[in-house]
Amino acid sequence: MNDVYPDVSPVEQPSLRDRLSTRIIASALLALLLVLGMIGWTLWLSWQLEGAGAAINDTGSLRMRANRVAIELLQPGSMHAAEAQLQLQAQQDTLLRLESGVPSRPLFLPNVPAIREQMRKVEQIWLEQLQPAASSALAGADRSRYLQALPVFVAEADQLVQMIETDNAGKTTLLRLSQAVLLGLACVGTLATIYLLYLWIIAPILHLQDALRRMAAHEFGVRVPVETRDEFGALAQGFNHMADELEGLYRELEDRVQQKTAQLAEQNRELGALYDMAAFLNLPNDIDALCQGFLQRVMQQFNADGGSIRVIDPLGEKLHLVVSEGLSEALEETEHCMKVDACFCGEATQQGVVVIRDFRKLPQPEAFHCAKDGFKGLAVFRVVTQDEVLGSFSLHFRNSHEVPAAEAQLLETLGQHLGVALDNRRLSAKARQLAVAEERSLVAQGLHDSIAQGLNFLNLQLQMLDAAVQRNDLDEVRNILPLLRTGVDESYQDVRELLINFRSKLGQGELMAAVEDTLARFRRQTGIEVALQVDDPDGAPLPPEQQLQVLFILQEALSNVRKHAHASRVDVQIRNARDFELLVRDNGEGYEAGEVAERGERHIGLHIMQERAARLNAQLTLEGRPGEGASVQLILPSSERQAA
Repeated sequence: MNDVYPDVSPVEQPSLRDRLSTRIIASALLALLLVLGMIGWTLWLSWQLEGAGAAINDTGSLRMRANRVAIELLQPGSMHAAEAQLQLQAQQDTLLRLESGVPSRPLFLPNVPAIREQMRKVEQIWLEQLQPAASSALAGADRSRYLQALPVFVAEADQLVQMIETDNAGKTTLLRLSQAVLLGLACVGTLATIYLLYLWIIAPILHLQDALRRMAAHEFGVRVPVETRDEFGALAQGFNHMADELEGLYRELEDRVQQKTAQLAEQNRELGALYDMAAFLNLPNDIDALCQGFLQRVMQQFNADGGSIRVIDPLGEKLHLVVSEGLSEALEETEHCMKVDACFCGEATQQGVVVIRDFRKLPQPEAFHCAKDGFKGLAVFRVVTQDEVLGSFSLHFRNSHEVPAAEAQLLETLGQHLGVALDNRRLSAKARQLAVAEERSLVAQGLHDSIAQGLNFLNLQLQMLDAAVQRNDLDEVRNILPLLRTGVDESYQDVRELLINFRSKLGQGELMAAVEDTLARFRRQTGIEVALQVDDPDGAPLPPEQQLQVLFILQEALSNVRKHAHASRVDVQIRNARDFELLVRDNGEGYEAGEVAERGERHIGLHIMQERAARLNAQLTLEGRPGEGASVQLILPSSERQAA
């Protein structure tokens, strides 16, 4: 805020003591401690009631077991004596639990002196009177002593139970009262929270909302009263400072809007120029048309009276003029070929030609001709791609012209776009040349492997025929003539195959039709039965380039079958799923795998198929056994499939 409007005084942040967050946290902690205290108190009372309830049950069991012991003592027999002994032990355990308590159950007597005194009296009567009397009775003594002391013990135990129940009743009443107090605290706390929230938060927000509404109605004189030192007080101070600034800036708002509008218009113009230039540079034009269109658009965009584009020669020593606009023949002749180290500087020449951008030094002859043609300003920019300088383009102005920094940056960017476009044209030309060279290499290999070898065979036979004629050996002549006829026929078939291969050209999705035509032609030429099996014909089609390579490999495999296999049947399988697979299998004579591996590149057609498979980044597998036929399998993985 202060960086944009330095006249606005900074708003002081409230101290920790005055912050609204401090009050809210303190109030919440106080309420939490109070509620936790009340809840803890009620939980303690509940625990006490639960422990006393268990004590009441165990105290009542004292009377029951004492009477049970009396019943067992009155009945003769060892079984009753054993039961009486068990009851005596259980009575002793109960007294111990009541005396020491069991917190885990919980079970304990209320911590009241009268109850504790009554418990000691009950325990004393049992230990001093009933337990010895019961032990004596079990030993065979008189049972009347136990029966006489029993009513006194039962009465004292009843008294203990009543005292515990009375204490529990008081605690129950206290628990209910505590719950009522807790309920009242919840209601009062809720009302207090609502009131404090309204007082601390809602009311200041309402004041700010009203002030904002009035500010939106262009009442820039509205101010918010600063009543506290908390965050809302700081917010009110900030609002007042903002209102002061808005009131001062409102008079200048129209000028600011016009300035921003002009800046946005300029930015839109630059973006439009970049978009238009990028769209033009992506058109399939040759380099001359590309440079001509670029120069015309730049001159129109920046109101230049002339311009030129030059490129650096391969040696990097001279700049050659490619296109120009608005320049005289003399100036074009002067600028047609210039040394790189003699161009462009940031100095003003004696003739008044201002070199605005880049490089080093404009020589006197060029400056003279610029001034002679009436140009007073010259702006030169590099045509670059990556870190390489491809050339330059210049703009000539008949009036003194100073290129602003924003326009200079835009022109540098346009130079980069032109450099990328030129570099792409050069790369495309190199790619086409490389493709032609590779295809020519394959053509040469095909000619060498088929026609050249056939002609060599015919030449050898002709020499033998000439020798036979000179010897007048008619039998040998008759033997050689069929061989010559066969060699000529095979050479003729090889030429036809090569011509068909060279003319093959596939469009989108035409592979299957081309495969069927190739197999039909193979049947007509050889009379060999051919079976075609296509799996998943609805798979994604290969692009035309990959389709053509697959077709060439199929044609070469069939040519090898025709020349060498002596087969009666050929099976062709095509599977177009995630991976594209082509399998050509014949039932011919087969071959020795070791012999084929030794011959390597000298094998007819094998090297051509391997190179085409390498172009596809596909796997080519050849298998064969003597007398069991041979197969050629091509697998194009899904990772190497191009988008159709």
